[in-house]
Amino acid sequence: MSAHPPMSVARRRWLAGGVALTAAAGGAWLAWEQTRSATSNDAALEAFWQLQLQQPEGGVLALASLRGQPLLVNFWATWCPPCVRELPLINQFAQGQAARGTHAVRVLGIAVDQAAAVNKWLARQPLSFPVALAGAGGVTLTRSLGNINGGLPFTILLDGKGHVQARKIGELSEKELQQWATFS
Repeated sequence: MSAHPPMSVARRRWLAGGVALTAAAGGAWLAWEQTRSATSNDAALEAFWQLQLQQPEGGVLALASLRGQPLLVNFWATWCPPCVRELPLINQFAQGQAARGTHAVRVLGIAVDQAAAVNKWLARQPLSFPVALAGAGGVTLTRSLGNINGGLPFTILLDGKGHVQARKIGELSEKELQQWATFS
């Protein structure tokens, strides 16, 4: 026999309800906190559009030149296996979008990597979309755009006005790219 008297059904229900309510409140707070932290503010987006980044083949890419049309920005690195796996899919997406002309989502790759490593990788696996170099500072840039962990790959979709419409930390799927194409 137990040393404690059995708990009444009503008391168990109250206890279970309290636990469920606490869990729900904690989950709601966590979701709100992640959303709040992941929301790019206007100042961070404006700073993004003002950037001028080096390109692997030389030259500078002014991000402001890409404003005015939907833009998919993929942050990647040569040392990141999911990044390298998703780049052929993103390249295929970019080629399909280019065929659409003025109603297309443009694509930009921003390498969070060393120029030499990016050049070596691009020599073996050319991409049909522009690539810019952010180096180690790219992690800080991704965080300012809502990547709270700084993980790669990180992809954002900006509308023609330059506002974030979608973001993803992790490897993109073909289905996600198809859904994102509808934002154009």
